[in-house]
Parts: sequence; structure tokens; C-alpha cells
Amino acid sequence: MSEILFVVANQPVSFGMALVAGGVVLLLALLVLVIVVARGGAARTRAAEDAAQRTEDLELRLAEMARMQAETVGRLQTMGEGLAARQSDLARLVNERLDAVSGRIGQSMEATTKQTVERLQHLHERLALIDNAQKNLNELSSQVTSLRDVLSNKQARGAFGQARMEAIVQDGLPKGSFQFQFTLSNNTRPDCVIFMPEQPPLVIDAKFPLEAVTAHRDAKTDEQRRLAAQRLRQDVLRHVADIAGKYLIPGETQDLALMFVPAESVYSELHDTFDDVVQKSYRSRVIIVSPSLLMLAIQVMQQIHKDARMRAAADRIRHEVAHMINDVGRMRERVLKLQQHFTQSGEDLRHILISAEKVERRASAIEELDFGEGERTATVIPAPVGKLGAAE
Repeated sequence: MSEILFVVANQPVSFGMALVAGGVVLLLALLVLVIVVARGGAARTRAAEDAAQRTEDLELRLAEMARMQAETVGRLQTMGEGLAARQSDLARLVNERLDAVSGRIGQSMEATTKQTVERLQHLHERLALIDNAQKNLNELSSQVTSLRDVLSNKQARGAFGQARMEAIVQDGLPKGSFQFQFTLSNNTRPDCVIFMPEQPPLVIDAKFPLEAVTAHRDAKTDEQRRLAAQRLRQDVLRHVADIAGKYLIPGETQDLALMFVPAESVYSELHDTFDDVVQKSYRSRVIIVSPSLLMLAIQVMQQIHKDARMRAAADRIRHEVAHMINDVGRMRERVLKLQQHFTQSGEDLRHILISAEKVERRASAIEELDFGEGERTATVIPAPVGKLGAAE
């Protein structure tokens, strides 16, 4: 009875409300009938037939209304059952959809959670890499600071260039082919001397004047840059002249020397901006080299030392081969003598075999002798004896 049959003006109408509405309509009809009878009290007599007719019509109408109400109630009940079934289907469909949506949401949340966890792991890894990079940067900053402190001190800067040059030379050349702080005949001590096979040694200087380069880089104005460039030319050319005057000794050292620049950037700046200084140093037989060029020169010298060792080894091999040829000649003579002995032994063996065959033939002839006939025996016996003596 409380099931909703339909909605009128946003007002739900249940089956009980529909029955109440029908009862109200029936009561209103009866009330109208009573009012009509009351008002027509005077005319009842006259309108009895009309009233009866009307009553009959009203009853018919009420019966029709009751039938229609019953049909309406049946239809409403049918509609209510259909609506209930549809509502049940709708509720089931909604529940299924909610379950599916909940499942998809759960899967999506699980996948999202998994992706979030993976991304957090990647993020932690990246953060760890960033931490390591930060540590490396801090270490590099401290190293750069220490390097700046080193480069700000002239003695420390010279020691830095000397250490780098020594590392390159020690890594590229075998021991004994170079010497640091070697004393020349004029009592000068170059930073490094590389001994060349069957040639004078090559001198390397690592005291490049970096103060002028630093001043040129730190110059702010054009005037400061011009003065710094002038100072750089003077310092470098003065150092080139010192190297040429101290270390280029005819007959004792090579006719050129190497001036080591401990930084590739400084070497590049010299070639880009101060090409005249580089050309003058070449004319003074002083070659300015960077770390990469020094390593290349060391590799060339290493190959020269290797070729010298190979030539020495080749001379020794030729000497040993000559001895081997003499030994082979003596061995050939001895083999020839042995061959002669074998040939003589073979000839003796051949003679022995011939004698053995003759002895065998004579033994066979003796076996064939017939001792019953005297004359035949007398004539036959001397013949083998004579042959035996002739063979012997």
C-alpha cells in the first residue's frame, strides 16, 4: 500500500493515497446527492422520477467510476509492480556499476600507488645521485680553492707545474731515460732532462710565468688588459731567453728545449692572443707545450727509445746468427765425416755379405758331393778349393 505509483507535481502518490482519493470522490458524490435531495424537498414529488433517473444515472456513473477506479487501481498496481521491478533492476544495475567502478578505482589506485612508490624510489635514487654530485661539487670546490691557493703562490705554482710535468714524464718513459734536476756543465739545473739514444739530451722547463696570465685574465678595463698583455709578453719572452741561454749548450744538449705550460687553457690563450710570443719562442728554439703536447712528445721519445733498443737487439741478433752460421758449418763438416764413415761401413758390410754368399754356395756344393765314386770325387773336389782360394 505504501508503494509509490506515480509522481504528480513532484509529489509521490502511493497506492493507499489513490484509494483514499477515490473514497473522497465517492463521499463528495454522496454529499452532492444529499444536497440535491435536501434542496428539492419541495419538488421531490415532481422530480421523483427525475431524481430516480438521476440517482440511477449517478449509480451508473458511480459504478462506472468504481469500475474505472478498479481499473485504475489495477493499472496502478501493475505500474507499481513494473516500477518495482525496474527499480530492482536499476538498483542491481547501479550496484553492478558501483562494484565495477569500485573495482576499477581500486585497480587504478593500486596502479597509481605502485607508480607513486616507483617514482618515489626513482626520486630517492635521483636524490642520492644529487647528494653524491653535491659531495663531488663540494670536493671539487675545495680542490679548486686549494688549487687557487696554490696558483696564488709563486713557489707553490712552480711546484704544481713541476709535479704535473714529472707525472707525465714518469708515466711515459722508462726509468733511466730521464732525470730531474740534472746538472749541466754550466752548473745550471733544468727541471727535467730526457736522454736520447746516441744524441744529446732534451731539456724541459716547467717554470712558466703564470702571474702575467692571471693578471691578464683578471683585468677589468681595457687599460688594465693592455698593461697585463704587455707584462705577459715581457715575462714570457724573458723566460724564453733564460731557457735558451742556460739550457741550449752546443754539443751537450739538443738545439731546442721545451717550455711546459701546466694548463691547456693558458696554452690556448697564448696561441689565440699572443701568437707573436709563440713565434719568437720558436725562433729562439724554445717550444711551448701544453700537457697534451708534452704527452705526445713523450710518446715520440718513447718510440725513439724503443727503436734504439730494437737496433741494439738487432745487432746482437746478427752477432748470434753469425755464431749460429759457424756452428752450422762445423756441424755440416762433422755430418759429412759421419756420412763417409757410414759409406765405408756399408761397403764393408757389402763385402761381408758377398763372402757369406760364397761360403753358403760352397757349403751347398759340399753337400752335393757323392763319396761313393772315387774318380768323380777326385776330379770334383779341387775345383771348389781353387775357387775358394781365388775368392779369398
